[in-house]
Amino acid sequence: QVDLVESGGGLVQAGGSLRLSCAASGRTFSTYAMGWFRQAPGKEREFAAAINRSGSNTKYADNVKGRFTISRDNAENTVYLQMNSLKPEDTAVYFCAATSTVWPLPVRRPEYVYWGQGTQVTVSS
Repeated sequence: QVDLVESGGGLVQAGGSLRLSCAASGRTFSTYAMGWFRQAPGKEREFAAAINRSGSNTKYADNVKGRFTISRDNAENTVYLQMNSLKPEDTAVYFCAATSTVWPLPVRRPEYVYWGQGTQVTVSS
């Protein structure tokens, strides 16, 4: 069992930056690959980024590649999502999730077992 709690969301102007954090409980954090998903109003939850257990490999959705960076600190049981050059279309609730599927890094929701409650990110134009 892994409990995940996201933080760091908020309101930012277009072109700005935010860093999301996801704190995990338990002693097994480093055994899970981690992902960030997002869900805009009226849309499906979509994959944004994923990172492997050690942090040495990452994967990004095309619409965030080059702007978002996922990282993790296994000593702190935390995964981060640094978001730069934010656009209004990045407005969504952002969720972190944990998966036991370690390779290839999964991008589909059903492959993630544990989910946080989400944090709202709003980008104004």
